[in-house]
Amino acid sequence: MAELDEDRYRPAVPPRAACAYTGCSCEENVWKLCDYIRSRGERPVEEFYAVFISNERRMIPLWKQKSGHGDEPVVWDYHVILLHVSSGEQNFIYDLDTELPFPCPFDVYSTEAFRLDDSLHPEFHRKIRMIRADLYLETFASDRSHMKDADGKWQKPPPSYPCIETADSKMNLDDFIGMNPRVGWGSVLPLSDFVRQFGRQTHLSCSVKAQ
Repeated sequence: MAELDEDRYRPAVPPRAACAYTGCSCEENVWKLCDYIRSRGERPVEEFYAVFISNERRMIPLWKQKSGHGDEPVVWDYHVILLHVSSGEQNFIYDLDTELPFPCPFDVYSTEAFRLDDSLHPEFHRKIRMIRADLYLETFASDRSHMKDADGKWQKPPPSYPCIETADSKMNLDDFIGMNPRVGWGSVLPLSDFVRQFGRQTHLSCSVKAQ
């Protein structure tokens, strides 16, 4: 069935190589995906969510990342992916930094990239902040100051387009990375709850609750 779901699914964005992408700028890469989906108008933008993965220590392991080595995880301070709550039997993840398919069936991504917190030391347990794509486009802002070292030099080349800002803010990235549910936008939940809610077996009954 998973293969059939994937075959029937029509991606909401261009192939990976044609998407706007800057290394170490996952939050902006996902913002660009959301913007593309909204501008095309072919899919309801309300079906998509920006998903921030982090924790209090900002140490989260993910497997199957392009910057990884073999079967070793990459430990990020945070990572951002795009979730599509599909009308089919399977939800999909868009991650421009993964070795997995793009888009990737949710359950495949969960098994291969997330794996389980149960086998990890508690300091590596992951939390999720999910923000509906239209809200993410309206609220996210970054002046990219987190990408500079103490001398003000870029640690990695920044995106070529202007910084993303809103009428209210030029920099609020920490409000998205932080996992305090009382601060920022969207919903915060443990990774296990996220997987349970949007995995194949239960997402049809839970997706209405996520809107």
